[in-house]
Amino acid sequence: MATFTFFQRLSRPFRDHKLVILCTTVSGGGLLAYCEASEAAVVPVTEKKVVVLGTGWAGTSFLRNLDNPRYEVHVVSPRNYFAFTPLLPSVTCGTVEARSVVEPVRNIFRKKKVNIQFSEAECLKIDAANRKVFCRSNISNNLNEKEEFVVDYDYLIIAVGANVNTFNTPGVMENCHFLKEVEDAQKIRRTVIDCFERASLPSVSEEEKKRILHFAIVGGGPTGVEFAASLHDFVTEDLVKLYPGIKDLVKITLLEAGDHILGMFDKRITAFAEDKFRRDGIDVKTGSMVVKVSEKEISTKEMKNGGEIKTIPYGMAVWSTGIGTRPFIKDFMSQIGQINRRAIATDEWLRVEATSNVYALGDCATINQRKVMEDIAVIFKKADKDNSGTLTVKEFQEVLDDICERYPQVELYLKSKQLHDIADLMKESKGDVKKESIELNIEELKTALSKVDSQMKFLPATAQVASQQGTYLAKCFNRMEECEKNPEGPLRFRGEGRHRFKPFRYKHLGQFAPLGGEQTAAQLPGDWVSIGHSSQWLWYSVYASKQVSWRTRALVVSDWTRRFIFGRDSSQI
Repeated sequence: MATFTFFQRLSRPFRDHKLVILCTTVSGGGLLAYCEASEAAVVPVTEKKVVVLGTGWAGTSFLRNLDNPRYEVHVVSPRNYFAFTPLLPSVTCGTVEARSVVEPVRNIFRKKKVNIQFSEAECLKIDAANRKVFCRSNISNNLNEKEEFVVDYDYLIIAVGANVNTFNTPGVMENCHFLKEVEDAQKIRRTVIDCFERASLPSVSEEEKKRILHFAIVGGGPTGVEFAASLHDFVTEDLVKLYPGIKDLVKITLLEAGDHILGMFDKRITAFAEDKFRRDGIDVKTGSMVVKVSEKEISTKEMKNGGEIKTIPYGMAVWSTGIGTRPFIKDFMSQIGQINRRAIATDEWLRVEATSNVYALGDCATINQRKVMEDIAVIFKKADKDNSGTLTVKEFQEVLDDICERYPQVELYLKSKQLHDIADLMKESKGDVKKESIELNIEELKTALSKVDSQMKFLPATAQVASQQGTYLAKCFNRMEECEKNPEGPLRFRGEGRHRFKPFRYKHLGQFAPLGGEQTAAQLPGDWVSIGHSSQWLWYSVYASKQVSWRTRALVVSDWTRRFIFGRDSSQI
């Protein structure tokens, strides 16, 4: 080994040449050393600077799947951890501890080969023209100073999520709790216990106790419904044992402006949830729009009673409806001409419209799916290879895969009409003609595809969508150079060649709605609906497996086990 090291050192000056050295030792043995160096000098790989804003589902998923060492990544986020937000309602009632649903982001990417730097700071402004991000540290020292700095980028990934949308309802920000962050869940947990402790004081009147123990939840979506169910279980299974004198005074009210709760779920789940909540004693008020929130009362406009205004006294109110745009996102959107929008508009590749190097994903963005009818002329021209002015079935079939990939609503429309292929659609438009002899001009093609765009739908603002978007974009970045040379996307109908990547396609894997009492409603792919205790165990297994680390998996399972054995923790810590 020592001899080999010696010749390694000796060969360094000759690395630009081929060299053979023959040495004869005293004992008469020979040693042959061979060194071959590259004829050309090694060219260092140019690193591209990627700035990622946010450590939520989209940003963390992007970081976990990015493995191309060509990028130098700078992550900027006001929190240095990833939070498993679907379990936040469980945190509010002590079923799961806050520590169990968070994972430090430095743990997530510390073993990756990609050079990743993290700054705990908030974004103040994006300067798209000069490729700069202005940030401010949110770490306060004893002097309460806040440092500001600027980060340059070659690519910008915006994954900052969204704010709570109060719809400008008076008093919401001042008097309501929210359920977006881990800190929100911890604050709700302390407030619930505080309400019970205050109602237990001997100096409080009976009427005041009823008000204090009235918990109002605004919003009948998955978050509001799950929190209402979790709170009901907490009260009936744990707190009634600790506060027996006031257990009959507790009331939970769920306020929903629409006609039903869980409106995005199957009607069977909606009906079951409403019926179960009524049996459990949870007061479900649909058609109740909150118009004002004061310190002790909520004012609602009853849509079913001609707009009558009613006042409801409460002890704690949780607002869990709507998402809003962050201020610096609004400023960025005005820079690029996207004014009066709720979220950043991107193309099907998650690239922000009117930019070339900025991507947005998660709740802060929405995909602006291209309509078929906007491109019908160029589609016809691209498919009509013989320039005959008409399209045959064969000509259309040759570009059908590219059309379905670029415009997924075409495939959805065919399925909804129970048509096997595009020939059936053309035949439906042309009438009683044999498929092989069908020919359509551009006007007839417009008629055949006129209803296709009705299948277009916006993606829901869920963790599942954000996570899949982060994974997709990371894979695109991993293969950027390869796909520049060999594009793998669909045909460019408004240009030559192909797109670099296949467009993003969301794959719905199902959704859950825990309804309390160890019962969960599950809506899975294929319109399969499952409700009951078996779905609850499926919920346990899925949410445990979806944790980002083995540490959080172990902690969550441990918390569930502790709750089954010892009950929930009712301390205010």
